[in-house]
Amino acid sequence: MSAGWTVEAEFVATGAEPITGGPWFALAEGVVERVATTERPQPHLAVVRMPDVTTSPSDHDLIVVADTLNDPGNLGTILRSSEAAGIDAVVLTPGSVDPFNPKVVRASAGALFHVPTLTATLDEVRSAGFRLVGTSSHLGMPHDELDWSGRVAIVLGSEAHGLADDAPVDAWVRIAHRGRAESLNVAMAATVLVFEAARQRR
Repeated sequence: MSAGWTVEAEFVATGAEPITGGPWFALAEGVVERVATTERPQPHLAVVRMPDVTTSPSDHDLIVVADTLNDPGNLGTILRSSEAAGIDAVVLTPGSVDPFNPKVVRASAGALFHVPTLTATLDEVRSAGFRLVGTSSHLGMPHDELDWSGRVAIVLGSEAHGLADDAPVDAWVRIAHRGRAESLNVAMAATVLVFEAARQRR
């Protein structure tokens, strides 16, 4: 509601009061537990209208691009970290998980409603004037040595394969670490990178 999304209908469990100020319907005892997708649901369910996308990559300066990301929990976490760090938008390439998947919505902890989520190819992002910074477990300079100024797109690969070494990016960045793990989870890596980019750009 604070993000300006329109609630079309609210469904309220027995014993609770409506909270949206819009049309609402009372649910009989035990109904919310049967229709919700979580084990212990909140007493309010709502139908919310998805907004029309009125923005494009060219409207922004610092974005995250998730290239064929498949896991909804990872995308939700990336959205949450991106919103917290002040990223302008999150771009999904074709074939990525649906940003309105219920698991994405929950994992984003509300960030989905505040961060524009767009669909575009890497070529379209480059054509919008961005420098594409690809993330890798072994290529490029350490993330805290890269210059994050200008119009930057942080490009993350899929969970299973990451970005191919010949991906059409302009620079590579890696997160240096001391342990024996080959790489970080994609959502964890995104969190480290968006906060470093935000720190430098301050």
